[in-house]
Amino acid sequence: MQFYFPTELGEQLAFSGASLAAVLGFIIMFAPSLTMHFFGLAPRDDRREGPAIFRFAGGMMLGLGLSAILLAQVWVYIAIGATFGIGFFGLALSMLQDHGATLRNMLFIVVVL
Repeated sequence: MQFYFPTELGEQLAFSGASLAAVLGFIIMFAPSLTMHFFGLAPRDDRREGPAIFRFAGGMMLGLGLSAILLAQVWVYIAIGATFGIGFFGLALSMLQDHGATLRNMLFIVVVL
């Protein structure tokens, strides 16, 4: 079985998005404390659920990105786009409703776009 790298521009952009999702998922999954520190979140001494939730979310992103890269199907690329689109909507909703328009959230929304 040969590794497939797309030749058309649209597929290359989707492949790049899947690669970015996999890399971000890998970082979030294997360095949750660093990720939590970057977003200004710190676990309390009596509550240690934070890293587990970040590892779960990172694993989901890593799995989705790797499956898109390995399967190289249009529907999987659409699933990644829908996932990030709904995540973008949730972040925008939080910025509007929860007064979360901080510099970090604005930078993150640029990365998601």
